[in-house]
Amino acid sequence: MANIETDFMADVEAVSSIDAVPSILEVICRTTGMGFAAVARVTSDRWIACAVRDEIQFGLKPGSELKVETTICHEIRQNHQAVVIDHVVEDELYAHHHTPAMYGIQSYISMPIMLKDGSFFGTLCAIDPRPARLKNPETIGMFKLFAELIAFHLNAIERLALSESKLKDELKTAELREQFIAILGHDLRNPLGAVSNVAQLLLRMPLDERTKRLATIVQDSSYRMKEMIENILDFASGRLGGGITLIRKNDEPLADTLNQVLTELRLIWPDRVINVQLHITQPVNCDRRRIAQLFSNLLSNALAHGEKDTPIDVKAFTVENGFVLSVSNFAEQISEEIMERLFQPFSRGDIKPGQKGLGLGLYIASEIANAHEGTLTVSSADGEVCFTLQIPVK
Repeated sequence: MANIETDFMADVEAVSSIDAVPSILEVICRTTGMGFAAVARVTSDRWIACAVRDEIQFGLKPGSELKVETTICHEIRQNHQAVVIDHVVEDELYAHHHTPAMYGIQSYISMPIMLKDGSFFGTLCAIDPRPARLKNPETIGMFKLFAELIAFHLNAIERLALSESKLKDELKTAELREQFIAILGHDLRNPLGAVSNVAQLLLRMPLDERTKRLATIVQDSSYRMKEMIENILDFASGRLGGGITLIRKNDEPLADTLNQVLTELRLIWPDRVINVQLHITQPVNCDRRRIAQLFSNLLSNALAHGEKDTPIDVKAFTVENGFVLSVSNFAEQISEEIMERLFQPFSRGDIKPGQKGLGLGLYIASEIANAHEGTLTVSSADGEVCFTLQIPVK
């Protein structure tokens, strides 16, 4: 007998991890009266015990090995047929077989363990130096059922290991991808800031109409890029465990913050009508910068997806139990299917030709609302789409 090598350790561990195997071997010994039962891994050149019940001091333990040529299991591996011997000396086929004589056995039964893909794993076998009554439907059926049960568990273990391996690889890939996105977004800020500053300086100069129009395009594009980079960085931070970070204060001048966002977007969309009603009469405990980001995402979304010749309504007010901000616009009704995934990352709903974006704006807005222990909801009916933020009083 030899010690098991490393490459077969997984098979031994797999069988050992099946809780039912010790009970199966015990039932076999008690039912048949035989003193040794085992689950063996059998290949063309190896016979290795994976699980053992030894009441006759045969001498094998899990991991022990026999020369495969000395076993009947070697033949079972080739023909995939069970072998059942009640009494070796009375058996025409095995009376002069070398295996019973070598190991001093008189009764023997071995059932092939076939995996789901049709491959041969090994055998479920039992031996004893005394004769036994094995050639009956009950015993053979029991061995077949137990062999199938072991195969079922081995298949499940293999599927689980494969799934865990794929999940591990996917998590590693996702983490690397999101780290790359975060680093890229961070490194883009400086050159983008330079582009935006140059565009603003150009617009302060006396320019002809064509140059002024080009400078405006550069400014508008840099604003959109800045918004996308902020969303990317927040997304990467949230996915990597950082979440949306807040710096909350009780006396944030929200009206000024919202008006600043309105001014910026009106410059970009000068032809659109935005009706505004602000009635903020009490302090709101919030992160002003994040509320501005949320509002910018909602208003940009309304400007991009709403009907071009209709106004957008913005309402912001404080109530007894909190702060409410809503952005509504006229647009086609959003389907239930799209509504269900509207706040998920990279979900952009029905995109019309010419509309671009990563599908992160509404996701980031929702995460900002959650970070404030508030809610962001959407309704779509009668040709109007309305997003509503509600933050409770702290």
